[in-house]
Amino acid sequence: MDLTLTEDQQLVQSTAREFLAGRAGADGSELWKEIVDLGWTGLALPEDSGGVGSDFLDVCLLAEELGRAGVATPFTPTVAAALAIAEFGTPQQKQDVLPAIVEGRTIALARGHWGAEGSDLTATPAGDGYTVDGRALFVPFAGEAAELLVIAGTVVALVDVSTPGITRERLDVVGNEPMYSVTFDGVSVAAQRVLADGVDAVTAYATVLTCAEMVGGAQAVLDMTVDYATQRRQFDKPIGTFQAVQHHCANMAIDVLGSRFATYEAAWKLDTGQDAGTEINTAKAFVSDAYERVCALGHQVHGAIGFTAEHELHRYLRHATAAALNHGDADFHLDQLATRLGL
Repeated sequence: MDLTLTEDQQLVQSTAREFLAGRAGADGSELWKEIVDLGWTGLALPEDSGGVGSDFLDVCLLAEELGRAGVATPFTPTVAAALAIAEFGTPQQKQDVLPAIVEGRTIALARGHWGAEGSDLTATPAGDGYTVDGRALFVPFAGEAAELLVIAGTVVALVDVSTPGITRERLDVVGNEPMYSVTFDGVSVAAQRVLADGVDAVTAYATVLTCAEMVGGAQAVLDMTVDYATQRRQFDKPIGTFQAVQHHCANMAIDVLGSRFATYEAAWKLDTGQDAGTEINTAKAFVSDAYERVCALGHQVHGAIGFTAEHELHRYLRHATAAALNHGDADFHLDQLATRLGL
């Protein structure tokens, strides 16, 4: 396995970084329009659906740069849903949905949130379709999405947000993404909107893309911390010359590099059709903790300035805290990994 980026991947990465420079805190809707115009939403989708047909790792590079820039967009849930539809959708579903995603249609992922209280969803057979009931907590961008990819047990269905019986409530959360509680009260889903499979696929894609976002955020924290350590002076010398600060920066760099390689390996195995469960569990468990460690050390080096609203560091700390819980926290994935290994 060679995780060295190709020239094309390096170009994707550098172009995205240049485009997103200085966009932290930018208006999400305006930025999303630009992202769609650049073709990011269709990068890994088949060419016959209006996409480019690139590798999943290319998409992860975009997610990494979004995390590095500190911007919140519906990129991850939309692309994760699109890839699952491309893999498990019927020809009609692909024809109806994938070109629309390429053109900017957004999808939010609604599922029982890893056993959280009040987060159970059920899909009961009704006629030629299903009736969905229950509540999904912490659904990012549900208020802005045009559709929901609902995961209720083994049922995966596309549901228009305007369907009767759906209620969305904005939640007050620590992260930068807008989170919602979505309630389903007897929501009817036609058989034509139900995927043949896809629970594991959409979960895997969303988890790895979230890891990529966290890697980008951790890299940004490392970069701004090293930059600060070279400028901030104490005792007539930059604080970066002090051994304790150097140790902090070195430990941050180790966590960033380890997180990147774990994420890239999971993306590579997923993209090549191999069983990537072990790598995905490993990546999410490691990156969730590593990102928080990087932020903690970044705050130690920055001191008081890092806690002010004017400084960008707090934005990444909020992102690390929230993203560590998305699609299962470190404990959840360590338990999954232990089960896979028979421990």
